[in-house]
Amino acid sequence: MISFTDLSKNKLEIGLYVVSTPIGNLSDITFRAIEVLNKSDYILCEDTRVSKKLLDKYEIKSKLISNHKFNEKSNLNKVIDLIKSGKIISLISDAGTPCISDPGSIIVKEAINNKIKIFSIPGACSVTSAFSVSGFEGKYFFYGFFPEKKKDLENDLSYLTNLNSSVIFFISAKKFDKKRNIIKKYFSKRKLIICKEITKLYEDYFIINVSEINEIDINLRGEITLVFSPIISNESNKLLESDKKKIKKLIKKLTIKDIVEVISKNKKISKKEIYNFCLKLKNEK
Repeated sequence: MISFTDLSKNKLEIGLYVVSTPIGNLSDITFRAIEVLNKSDYILCEDTRVSKKLLDKYEIKSKLISNHKFNEKSNLNKVIDLIKSGKIISLISDAGTPCISDPGSIIVKEAINNKIKIFSIPGACSVTSAFSVSGFEGKYFFYGFFPEKKKDLENDLSYLTNLNSSVIFFISAKKFDKKRNIIKKYFSKRKLIICKEITKLYEDYFIINVSEINEIDINLRGEITLVFSPIISNESNKLLESDKKKIKKLIKKLTIKDIVEVISKNKKISKKEIYNFCLKLKNEK
């Protein structure tokens, strides 16, 4: 049996430490993470240039070893041998918690196979950060990044669309526009919160109905987190933004009675809700 943690000791034990780092704001790091990184003989990181900024801020002098998806396997023997020789190794990613859509799992598995102690140093994670501000309740399913092949994405979304829980994805801002149609195809009965640059200078959140995803115009950059709500069974009963835009155009041409008939046709929207919105527009003039 492998013992993974020993929190009763202040001195670091020999082993592999999986350390969470900030997802944007460099202040979002725990005292324990700083202590562990300081006491590490080596730190495995994705991009040494990115990690050096964090280490310089906290005056951490530990040696960095580049460890990304292209060289993780070739690093295995070297890392395991270092730990077995008595070295303390920490594993970090460019941002957030390692092994969550980031490199690290291969080395963690190999450490387990070699009965090396593994310690989790918890901290920032964009998955939990995004879900915490979504306002959605209950369970969530974390998927990760969208696959490159459309066929793989279609297969996975056809399954995920039936889950009555929140679903969380990572996606690059550049790819978001290209995926709007397929997102609408499978998640039109849900709400979506688009989380942009969490904890950074231009941090922002956009909450929309997925059925209106092609109508929104937002400036995105970097990697974004998408949090879909559980299935909303009564979405059709609500006055959508697209309906409101249509009403604003019709209000100058038709009577309120006529607008109510036009908007409610083939929809289950309350006529009273349509009437009240029309009345609101009239009173604003």
